[in-house]
Amino acid sequence: MQSQDLAILRLLVAILTTVYSRINENDKIYDGLELDERLHLVKVNRAPSYEQLKDTWHGLYKKKHFSNALFQYLKANSDKFDFFGDQPFYQVTKEVYDQVVPANKKVNIKNPKGTVDVKQINRTISESNNSPAIFSPRTSRMKNELNLSQLIRWIITYQSFTGVTDKTKITSKEKFSVSSGWLYGLNPVFAQGENLFQTLMLNLVFLDQYQEEKPVWEFDSSVDYIEFIKNQTESSKLSISFLYTVWSRILHLEWVDNKPIIFTAGLPKLDSTNLFQEPMTTWKHNDKEDDFYPATKHLNDLNKAMWRNFGQYVLTVSESNSQKAVETHEPELIKWLREIKRNEFLATDMSLTLKTVTLVSDGNATSQSPVAEINDNFKIRANVLFDESGKNYWPAIIEDMINMTQQAGKDFWIFANNISKLRGIDGSEFANNLTAEFYDTLNVPFLTWLASLRNDQERRDKVYEWETELKRIALGRAEEVLQNASPRDIIGRENSDQDEVNGLKNIFTIFNRYKLNVLIHING
Repeated sequence: MQSQDLAILRLLVAILTTVYSRINENDKIYDGLELDERLHLVKVNRAPSYEQLKDTWHGLYKKKHFSNALFQYLKANSDKFDFFGDQPFYQVTKEVYDQVVPANKKVNIKNPKGTVDVKQINRTISESNNSPAIFSPRTSRMKNELNLSQLIRWIITYQSFTGVTDKTKITSKEKFSVSSGWLYGLNPVFAQGENLFQTLMLNLVFLDQYQEEKPVWEFDSSVDYIEFIKNQTESSKLSISFLYTVWSRILHLEWVDNKPIIFTAGLPKLDSTNLFQEPMTTWKHNDKEDDFYPATKHLNDLNKAMWRNFGQYVLTVSESNSQKAVETHEPELIKWLREIKRNEFLATDMSLTLKTVTLVSDGNATSQSPVAEINDNFKIRANVLFDESGKNYWPAIIEDMINMTQQAGKDFWIFANNISKLRGIDGSEFANNLTAEFYDTLNVPFLTWLASLRNDQERRDKVYEWETELKRIALGRAEEVLQNASPRDIIGRENSDQDEVNGLKNIFTIFNRYKLNVLIHING
């Protein structure tokens, strides 16, 4: 699944962020940092500057490969990545598990409590014992079967997209809500390169304020990590690598006849308010409290393409528009890409592919089981996305075109809804389905237009190009409905609306009104 790929990508980038926030592209430790033999950060006497971190990024990007420091780090910490080690990867030992859960939930193979099946952490199935997955891609006999590499990947993914069906919690003096998985609460955005190296580099973000990176495996023990999660008081200590590897569950695996029994206990969820250390999410502004929270995807977003939310991913007004800027917080990933583009680390005409991938829950507060996966992207040239011009600012023009397109979509919905009333059927369902098809028709043409934009073009010509295409599609879709009109649609009915000709309403009068609205809204 694409959501599994994203969870693995974040793990890999967490390793890179950890290493290269301490060591530059020439394998030199930054002046002012003290590291131990594992290359863990011991002390910060003087933090490396933002410029130094950018130079490290640029040096790696030019070399087109990572330096020896990365492999030295992995070798020095190989025991931390051992799935069957003394401190097993993404798990805890039996002793630790029994120490942090209630007495009646301790590990007991003969009478296991607080367990999760393989078929539940496998997000292509997500089946609990209480709710069979009827349309599973696996037969009942094979639902709990995974090879070792599959199991490890699903455990990493499960920590990110968990749900709340399991009821065991770690012991705590304070009551807490169980985390459903950090990624579950985001509207992710990340960059996809032409190969793995470029993808990793484009998502390797450094913030302008230096962070002391600490991924989950660098804690002295699992108990220390659990205590840190329980007592999180300073959000500033939650670094990028921490958020990319954060656990939602304490997992312990017991192996019986070469099959795992997975014991699980819930951890507290993080407070995501203004947690801008998370680079891969869009943000939603709370006007009342003047705070930002990660945006999330819901079931009603399934048919909404990524490009329609363009303004969530990039600031669509110039930075001089302070009021709009206050109400918008760009994803830190986008800010970083803008910064390296501004420093000319990326080719002028380079095309960027921005992607979003997430699992969408069922919306049930007691389960939050995944029911769908959203996977979408758009491609745009870097110098268009990060246009430095003022008056003819490309992102603002793109947002205007999207708003115009959405208005055409609203006109089409009203058109479809009026026809449903003419036919005496459920208007909203008919109009929603027809409008979803309308947007499906628009997706490829708009993405093609977006990818074709260049910074040396006359803006008005490209605007006219999309207006012409939108008008063609908007009228063409309505004409298809017109061509399939029934006798009842043609005859119509008397209507009390004063603005209808002779008080008669039929499919032709509805179409004419729709056509007039489209021409007004597209041509201005």
